[in-house]
Amino acid sequence: MISWLIRRKIDGFQAAYDYDMSYVRELLRVSPKAARLYSRATQLNTFHAGVPTDVYFVTSIAGVMHEDCGPCVQLGVKMAEQAGVAPAILRAVLAGEIERLPPDCALAVRFAHAVLARNAEAETLREAVEARFGKLGVVSLACALTCSRIYPTMKYALGFGQACTRVTVAGTPVNAVRISEAGVGAAA
Repeated sequence: MISWLIRRKIDGFQAAYDYDMSYVRELLRVSPKAARLYSRATQLNTFHAGVPTDVYFVTSIAGVMHEDCGPCVQLGVKMAEQAGVAPAILRAVLAGEIERLPPDCALAVRFAHAVLARNAEAETLREAVEARFGKLGVVSLACALTCSRIYPTMKYALGFGQACTRVTVAGTPVNAVRISEAGVGAAA
């Protein structure tokens, strides 16, 4: 019964976002318990309190760009678009043009990059995020970063990773950059 409900959720998610959920179907087939636990872990992405919607989503997108350069990034963009994040903000974060972002978004992306790179600057940026959004804002951005990495990690570990694909914003292709431990990388 629970597997049937999970399959319905998988089908609904795939239809809503035009996102290939084959890796989750495989997880469910091999271990329904693992699929249930995975589903619970990914609920972290539903927590974003204390920060504006655009700040939350640019943080999440920066996190997923660290792990993926295609379908998962596109999924993050679609979710951000549906939440009302301006296309110009999405294009800037995808292109790695932090200077074109509104100040709060730029702070969040710099924080995300520093945390993901384990850069010493992360502490100073965390303090700036806390000064701007409070401890709840820091928690929200930590949830965004953590959850944004769960999806591509599971997908690639199960052998369902795909080659880099062009990401679109508002129907227009964007030359997205790949984020790595070293920071902004080459165009995807």
